[in-house]
Amino acid sequence: MENVVNKKDLAEKLADKLGCTKKDALVYVNTVFEEMTNVLVDGGSVDVFGFGKFSVSERAGRTGINPSTKERIEIAPSKSVKFKASKALKEAVK
Repeated sequence: MENVVNKKDLAEKLADKLGCTKKDALVYVNTVFEEMTNVLVDGGSVDVFGFGKFSVSERAGRTGINPSTKERIEIAPSKSVKFKASKALKEAVK
């Protein structure tokens, strides 16, 4: 069975380790994610030493095919977030 951790779980673990309230810890966790989002929205990258690097990747527009009608459609350019795990994280997961 998979172990899924959400923001609330992260905040509880942070509160236990730092000895702060869960409410304060949730503010800290949300602040970190908000700042990461802001950097990525501005086109930057977030490099967390020992964890990995988040960056924005741009996909070019292209022509696709609607599978149900076999009609050609134009797919607009888009952006997505990429994550590259650090060597330390890869080793820890092995």
